[in-house]
Amino acid sequence: MPITAKESEVKFELVPAGNHVARCYSMIEIGTEEQEFQGKKKSLYKVRVTWELPNERKVFDPAKGEQPFSISKDYTLSMFDQANLRQDLESWRGKAFTEEEAKGFDITKLIGVPCLLNIVHVLSQKGSEYSKIAGVTPLIKGMNCPPQINPSFVFAFDEWDDQKFAGLPEFIRKRIEATPEFKNRLEDYIDVPVTTNSNTDDLPF
Repeated sequence: MPITAKESEVKFELVPAGNHVARCYSMIEIGTEEQEFQGKKKSLYKVRVTWELPNERKVFDPAKGEQPFSISKDYTLSMFDQANLRQDLESWRGKAFTEEEAKGFDITKLIGVPCLLNIVHVLSQKGSEYSKIAGVTPLIKGMNCPPQINPSFVFAFDEWDDQKFAGLPEFIRKRIEATPEFKNRLEDYIDVPVTTNSNTDDLPF
């Protein structure tokens, strides 16, 4: 009998489009990935940031009851002035970084910080609809964000935790396992920290 490959019938729940009160609760250091842009391959150091939407909840798993929607965005770990990470951080904090501040910003300071997310629905190249973060801004004056629901989570190479790694979604584990940082971590691993210098005590984050 034939063995026929079929398109997956698993449907991911779309995060509702619009502006949402959100809170950052997860930071995952992915490592160096090779990507192609305009015909050229580049090695980029990636980090994944995740927010919860406490006012948008649903029962995804009856055993867990009602839970908030969550949404993630991958960034290149760079504070270059045109980098997506820097642009979103400046929009989030409501002011630009000085060059001195940009030399080293500890992105784990984002954990627990509220914001407004502008979420849109877009089509992938394969025609599947998905939710995408189009903007990150501070809360409007007088607006409150409910207390954090999901536990804070930080996964970093320089503080490797086997239990945390095992608890990551499979597709995230596979991405990390494909990086040179993962392959070299038991050898003469050259640490590439999430944190550079910590001259950031006066920042709103």
